[in-house]
Amino acid sequence: MVLSDVLRYGEETLQNAGIADAKIDAFTLLEMASGVNRTTYLLYKDHKVNEAQFDSYRKLIERRAAHEPCQYIVGKCEFMGFEFEVNSSVLIPRQDTETLVEEVLKIMPGRSRVLDLCTGSGAIAISLQRYRPDIYPTAADISAEALNVAVANARARQCIIDFVQSDLFEALDPNEKFDVIVSNPPYVSDAEYEELMPEVKDHEPALALKAGEKGLDIYERLIREAPSYLKEGGILALEIGCSQAEDVTRLMEEQEFVEIKVVKDLAGLDRVVIGYLKYKRED
Repeated sequence: MVLSDVLRYGEETLQNAGIADAKIDAFTLLEMASGVNRTTYLLYKDHKVNEAQFDSYRKLIERRAAHEPCQYIVGKCEFMGFEFEVNSSVLIPRQDTETLVEEVLKIMPGRSRVLDLCTGSGAIAISLQRYRPDIYPTAADISAEALNVAVANARARQCIIDFVQSDLFEALDPNEKFDVIVSNPPYVSDAEYEELMPEVKDHEPALALKAGEKGLDIYERLIREAPSYLKEGGILALEIGCSQAEDVTRLMEEQEFVEIKVVKDLAGLDRVVIGYLKYKRED
């Protein structure tokens, strides 16, 4: 087989498996298996591929045809212009979450103490520090495996971040106050979880997705406890599911957050809720 035949095999196999981005993923996996980029493919598409290279490619294609996310197969993805290591211990960072990071960058005070809860791959905390090197981030996650990925990503991006294994605020110093708390927490309801595409439901960590009957379990606790860890006037910025703006806004109002606003993502869907703590809480 020549290189173009190998690529055609990958595209057709993924198309037959119902993979939406079959052509893109087929080439991405070809690049991984052979080291061929777009330019070299055009130059060498009629060159023969040896059996070992084809076998390597075939195994990658079979994994993708079984709906394993392409990002997990190649072990990386792009977020906010940076490349991050990912594996099945962490959610794959998505473009929707870039809206959260961009909004926080607009309003975050200089030299802020920032807490990133449910950090996963560390993409939010790392991106914030890369764009604002003056901040002091702490990043927490309940999963030790996720934190291993986040630490590796921080080292690769030359970021200094304090990582803590914690179930939300549980392991944090109660006397420590932050200027900003940011989070992309689990927010998928039980019913929504059952309807997720197989790439998500069968491969991404349920711990980072599921949040009870209405998808609000983590928000209820996070928003209730956040005032005790925020400075007066501190910012709470949360990614939300597109139908959760009203509920999350209500929860924030109940905890003395003011100037609450909802921000839409590039698709025009509600994606971020931001509020400011009105009064300093000592309890």
